[in-house]
Parts: sequence; structure tokens; C-alpha cells
Amino acid sequence: MSFQSLMVAKAKEEIEQEIVDKEEEKERYLAERAPTLQTGGMSFAELQELCRELHAKVDVVDEERYDIEAKVMHNTREIKDLNIKVLDLRGKFKRPSLRRVRVSADAILRSLLGSKHKVSMDLRANLKSVKKEDTEKEKTVEVSDWRKNVEAMSGMEGRKKMFDAAKGTPQ
Repeated sequence: MSFQSLMVAKAKEEIEQEIVDKEEEKERYLAERAPTLQTGGMSFAELQELCRELHAKVDVVDEERYDIEAKVMHNTREIKDLNIKVLDLRGKFKRPSLRRVRVSADAILRSLLGSKHKVSMDLRANLKSVKKEDTEKEKTVEVSDWRKNVEAMSGMEGRKKMFDAAKGTPQ
């Protein structure tokens, strides 16, 4: 037999022995904590009293379980927070101070597009020219009292009038 097969056999035996030990420990613990009940020959009142005692014990055990679960949740949360802090501390490094560099728009385009494209950028040439007259016409929109048209514009007829007015085709 090879060394590996001997180790696997030994590990298998140890695992089986561990399982048997755990079962025995469980049985011993249950015998100590929960002895068998002798209900034969008890009156109804005695059985009720026994039930009350068992309920009280169950309540105590539930309170202990809840407290232990709360502690476990708290510890788990604390471990998680500490792991995050460790990762943050590991990942921190000193960033070098950045210097301000002046680059023209042409240089930026050349670096982005490469040397193949010769693009000169005149930003003002691409802007739309706006005449002053157009802006003044837009400002002189008819301003009227909105309360006069509330009844006229209510309902579907009013919506149709507004839609037609937006199209520019009066009816």
C-alpha cells in the first residue's frame, strides 16, 4: 500500500471515531439536561403543573438562544467591519500631487484622435449665430390672464384648441 492510501484510511477512521464521539456526547448531554418523563399515575393537576414547568424551561432556553444569536450577529458584523477596515488600510497609498498643465484644444484632439487627423478647432466658428431680432420676437409672447381661458380650455374641446394652436392651423 502506498503512503497516500494509508493516510486516507487513517483519516477515514478518525472521522468515523469523531462522529461516534459526538453522538455519545449528545446522548450524555440530553440525558443530563432532559431526563425521561414519568407521566404514569399522575393526576390531571400534576400533569398541568408539569406542562407549566416545561414551558418555563422552554422560555428560558429560548431567551438564552436569542441572546446568543444576538451576540453572534453583533460579532459577525464587527468582524465584517474590521475586515473592511483592514482592506482599506492595505489599499491606501500616497497619491502624488498633480501639476496643472495647459493644453490647447488642438493638442487634446491630436492626442485623442492620433496624428492621422489634422483638425484645427475654432470653437467660435462652430457656434450658431443668433440675431437680436429673433430673441426679441420670442420674448414678446402674448401674456394674458389665465383665468379667462380656464373654462374655454377645459375638457377635450379645449385640448383640441390647444393642439391646433400649437400646429398653427386655426379652425
